[in-house]
Amino acid sequence: MFNKILIANRGEIACRVMETARRLGVRTVAVYSDADRDAKHVALADEAVHIGHGPAPADSYLLQDEILAAAKTTGAQGIHPGYGFLSENPDFVEKVEAAGLAFIGPSASAIRKMGLKDAAKALMEEAGVPVVPGYHGDTQDAGFLAEQSESIGYPVLIKAVAGGGGKGMRLVEDPKDFNDALASAQGEATTSFGNPAVLIEKYIQKPRHIEVQVFGDGTSAVHLFERDCSLQRRHQKVIEEAPAPGMTEEMRAAMGQAAVRAAEAIGYAGAGTVEFIVDGSDGLRADGFWFMEMNTRLQVEHPVTELITGVDLVEWQLRVASGEGLPLQQEDLSISGHAFEARLYAEDVPKGFLPATGTLSHLAFPKGVRADSGVRAGDTISPWYDPMISKVIVHGPSRAAALRQLDDALARTEVAGTVTNLAFLGALTRHAGFAAGDVDTGLIARDLDALAAAPVAKPEHKAAAAMAALDLIEARPEMGFTLWADLHRSVTLEWQGEQFEATVEVDGPDRQDWTIEGAHIAVNRMASGWVIGSMPLPPLSICGDTITVFDHYGLSFTVIDPLDRAAGAAGDGNLIEAPMPGLVKAVFAEAGAAVKEGDRLAILEAMKMEHSLLAARDGVVAEVLAQAGDQVEAGAALVRLEEDA
Repeated sequence: MFNKILIANRGEIACRVMETARRLGVRTVAVYSDADRDAKHVALADEAVHIGHGPAPADSYLLQDEILAAAKTTGAQGIHPGYGFLSENPDFVEKVEAAGLAFIGPSASAIRKMGLKDAAKALMEEAGVPVVPGYHGDTQDAGFLAEQSESIGYPVLIKAVAGGGGKGMRLVEDPKDFNDALASAQGEATTSFGNPAVLIEKYIQKPRHIEVQVFGDGTSAVHLFERDCSLQRRHQKVIEEAPAPGMTEEMRAAMGQAAVRAAEAIGYAGAGTVEFIVDGSDGLRADGFWFMEMNTRLQVEHPVTELITGVDLVEWQLRVASGEGLPLQQEDLSISGHAFEARLYAEDVPKGFLPATGTLSHLAFPKGVRADSGVRAGDTISPWYDPMISKVIVHGPSRAAALRQLDDALARTEVAGTVTNLAFLGALTRHAGFAAGDVDTGLIARDLDALAAAPVAKPEHKAAAAMAALDLIEARPEMGFTLWADLHRSVTLEWQGEQFEATVEVDGPDRQDWTIEGAHIAVNRMASGWVIGSMPLPPLSICGDTITVFDHYGLSFTVIDPLDRAAGAAGDGNLIEAPMPGLVKAVFAEAGAAVKEGDRLAILEAMKMEHSLLAARDGVVAEVLAQAGDQVEAGAALVRLEEDA
């Protein structure tokens, strides 16, 4: 076993690896960028080395030579890459090994064999692994690809061969749309991966995304059963579970054997995931799954596999990379219960899942819930990295029991300081189709309006926020209450952009009578605490002028200063502004050009995603205030329209 390893990553995966390493007595070295100087993973490590000259990944976590130098200087014997960044970079693997260090992951050869989707599919066909009908050849002529799509049969999926995360992927349902979709996919593939090549696949009408966890020692491999990752939005996973609902023993055996064949065909060592697309239109069948790709690294959703098997996959990684054989054989592995993982993000769901930034003024998870997180209360969600706050993971004796646990865990998770997708995740746990196990990759898109609905604050919630704003929760003599007159006070708060006034008559230390937007609410102090109407006072967090009421997944109110109500007006409506800090990737607007509502004026890259900035109305461009390559702050004016006559 290693004595010391370096984790070439950040956030929750760096913290996750450190936890297992500490349990095994292995010392850890963290690396960090300018933006992560005070990050959680830095605090958890035994040693930490600053790398790079800026917060961007290209200036920090992707600097191979600096990471290797840090490992050498600190005496680390191996490097764990986590996922993302350098985890699937074969050149980095070779550099690590040339430096006399162990790479805690697969060989460079295995990564290369699975790195391009078209070559990987050809390799899998040779290994006897079922592959989706399609074209994965070298010819990239648009006319030829259109002919291939006709022969495959619409609908088809165009996919970047070097893709991932939904980038360079387009669904085409009508032949007339093929050329535009192809050009769009190739353009995004070039921007994201530097490689415009695509492949064409038959699109499965009711697809499920089921993947198999494999683990190899370079010669043989085992599988640790399957995970269902069908609950996706724009090809990004949202909630994962293990095992897959509706899975039969026959299909589990067939998928497991196919995944093991895939791993052994490339001499795979370490943890990996073989992803399959499954036809769920008529139940799960042993002849209804096809290879999509192999992720040659530990996956974000690995905890659900750990909970149903009792295996610590990071421990296995360390043991095999240090020269040990597979800790268990296939016959030693079994499934116990059911597990779910929900990805908690800083993002504004009603505004189209817009990634958010902010400082976490409060962060708390319920007891008994596994929360893999790379941030703490007081940490900042920066624009430079993925905006994940935590993975909320539960395990129960059955799928129904585990789903109830997930629903409860999300409802009792408390986050303040940024908007989150908590309410969206909670809505998913209560979705009738998901609860019944009737899932496919299109579920979220079909029911998005209901799932992404903005939260509703009841008068009781507004009263709770007003009590906190006026400091009326803890009774104190200096509150001003006397036996001779009620204490009459009022406060103005803002909820979802609209202001409201709350007034109160304080009738002694144990009773308050509130009036809010015409509603009258009696608040009484009982032995158990304050009761607002019939609702116990929820937990609250106060940070500056923001009050968060922890009910309905967190309701955020702003206290309005009566002397400053006019401040902060949001411009004149003619400006197109950056919604967050980011890099201007492209500008399409030109001064003097007429634009229509919804026209794309610019593209901003932030939080690992591209965001199109659209014209809010018809008009004429008066001024272009930014150009491609500019790094801008939130609120920066990018394009100005002429005054609307």
